[in-house]
Amino acid sequence: MGGARPIDTGGWGRAGERLHGGLKALGLAADAAIEARLLAYLETLARWNRVFNLTAVRDPEDMVARHLLDSLAILPHLPAGRLLDVGSGAGLPGIPIAVLQPQRPVVLLDRSRKRMDFLTEVVARMALTQVVLVHGRVEDHTPGAPYDVITARAFASLNDIAAATGRLLAQGGIIAAMKGALPTEEIASVAPPFAVAAVHALQVPGLAAKRHLVALVRDA
Repeated sequence: MGGARPIDTGGWGRAGERLHGGLKALGLAADAAIEARLLAYLETLARWNRVFNLTAVRDPEDMVARHLLDSLAILPHLPAGRLLDVGSGAGLPGIPIAVLQPQRPVVLLDRSRKRMDFLTEVVARMALTQVVLVHGRVEDHTPGAPYDVITARAFASLNDIAAATGRLLAQGGIIAAMKGALPTEEIASVAPPFAVAAVHALQVPGLAAKRHLVALVRDA
C-alpha cells in the first residue's frame, strides 16, 4: 500500500462483504489490500460527511453499491490511458478507478473548494501518487496533453458534456458519460462533431436502479 496509513474500518464488516462479493460479480481482480483501501476511502468520506454534505448516501452498505461498485462497473468499457474525471465531486468514479488501476494517470477536476480539500486528504492519505487534483472549472482547464478517457457522472446532458470537454479529448479517445435510465432523447440529439460509439447497460451488484454508460467519440 505504499506510504498509505492504515485506517480502522471496524463496524464496516457487512460493507466489506458486499464489496468483496460485488467486485467478484463484476469480474474485477482485487486483493484484500485493494479492498481495504476502497473501504478506507469510504470511511474518510463518511467522516467528512458528518461536517460537510459531500454525498446524500450515508449507510456503509449503500455507499459500497452506489459509490464504489457503480463507479467500477464502467471499468471493462474504458480504454487504457490518461483519465480526466470532470466534476469529480467526492472523487467518483476517479478515486475507485485509481485504486484498482494504479498504473493509470488520473486527473480529478472540480470547482468546489471543500471537495478539493476532501480529495487532497484522500489522495495524500492513500498515497495515490498517480492522481492529480485540479481546482476550477472545466472551461478553464488547459492540460499539457489531451485525455484518452473523460468520465462524467451526473454532470450534464450528453451534448453539454461534449461541448464542455470535447476540446480536451485525444484523437481516438472517449467521453464516458455515466447515466441512470437510458437517455434516449439525449442519445438521439448528439450532434457533430461528436457521435455515440456505444451504449452499455450496466449491472451494478446490490443496486436495483438502472445504470448506463454512453461512450461518445469525435466523429471523423
